[in-house]
Amino acid sequence: MTATLLLQDLTARARATAHARSPACPCGAATLADRPDGTVVRHADTVAKAHPPDTDSTELTSRLTVAASHPGILLAPLVPTPVDLHGRLVTFWPYGAPVDPEAPDAAPWEAAAALLARLHRTPAPRALPAMRGPAKAARAVARLREAGPHPAAAPVRRAWGTLPAWARAGAPMPDTTTMCHGDLHLGQLVRHPAPEGPWLLIDVDDLGVGVPAWDLARPAAWYACGLLPPDDWGRFLAAYREAGGPAVPADGDPWPVLDVPARALTVQTAARAVVKAAAAGRPLDEVERSVVDACDRMAAVPPHS
Repeated sequence: MTATLLLQDLTARARATAHARSPACPCGAATLADRPDGTVVRHADTVAKAHPPDTDSTELTSRLTVAASHPGILLAPLVPTPVDLHGRLVTFWPYGAPVDPEAPDAAPWEAAAALLARLHRTPAPRALPAMRGPAKAARAVARLREAGPHPAAAPVRRAWGTLPAWARAGAPMPDTTTMCHGDLHLGQLVRHPAPEGPWLLIDVDDLGVGVPAWDLARPAAWYACGLLPPDDWGRFLAAYREAGGPAVPADGDPWPVLDVPARALTVQTAARAVVKAAAAGRPLDEVERSVVDACDRMAAVPPHS
């Protein structure tokens, strides 16, 4: 099966689902993402997503059930179970308006933090699998090794080697009771109904139980690398605490809890950057260089245990 055929048929499924929801559909289609790890298309107010080829049907169904059960936190799917399309699992969703990347000052850090805190306080169902954040970090480092020699790879591997075993194994983490998103960043928020509805979290591919500090790790890592302004980090952290988020202490220094997850996310980001740059035969850009440099600094300072 070619990627073109998958995209064509996914687009047709999105159109059929949209027309079933609204016979007076205004139409209008768009491809929102077309990558090996996920293809997403939109038709009017309906979105169809083809999940990665290795997605487990039982685990994805469990994650969809959670999303459907918590509509004030997570965007609810239109269909409760995935369908098969050319051997790929496909899910259907209402369209939500994403964060505007051209308006960084209006980024909804407080809304993201409050939603995250609510998710972390929600009892996790027994059937929910482990959150996939650590597995994705381990996979990124494995791909870095497979990519062969690169001058920027050594500091990334050194930083990875300083992390405790639980953060490197890609296995279930010490906390197996807290529900986590697994891949929190501003691209995982939409307004629904679009364009002015409340903010909701999307993308349940990595949803599961685990250490909630992992969900704060990406903004924490960006802040530590100088990619997120201190004011934005402060807004996010304060809003999370105000909403009763359990990942960090209610006051005081959060870094003893955030240090290891933030380091792991920095290594993951750097590993992916090096692999992409090597595949394209180009030098690292400024942002990619900053995360590799952060790995170099991290390797010289032991993490909090």
